[in-house]
Amino acid sequence: MSTRIPQQSVYRLVPRLAKHLVALGNVADSTVNRTITHLVNLRVSQINHCCFCQHMHTQEARDDGEHQVRLDVLPAWREAPCFSTQERAALAWAEALTLINQQPTISEETYQNALTAFGEHGLVELTTIIVQINSWNRISVGFQFAPDISI
Repeated sequence: MSTRIPQQSVYRLVPRLAKHLVALGNVADSTVNRTITHLVNLRVSQINHCCFCQHMHTQEARDDGEHQVRLDVLPAWREAPCFSTQERAALAWAEALTLINQQPTISEETYQNALTAFGEHGLVELTTIIVQINSWNRISVGFQFAPDISI
């Protein structure tokens, strides 16, 4: 049986890891608001099967006023009528970047929708958020971080 490095030890062993990942996600651009950040973080964490991050980002979204019904239908966002055009563009961009190994190019439609919704600066900022959460997911899944879930 193998033992994993505990969560606290991972960040203590390499302090720059958390420092730089946190900095990467500090987006000042107003086109990438907290709601979009929460939705993207949660959707990417769902795709990556990261229980720790799903738990954390769901709670953060609710704490910031996100409606539970939108969180419930997030995996089916394409069919759900409760997401804005900008949210849809962000979710499509997040899924395309997260699943880049399945199709090594991003469709022109996905790119243009994201660019239209966010502009050049906003799209790059959104991309940093997606890069950040994918990195956190890989750390959490790799080291098997488990959320404290009390029922």
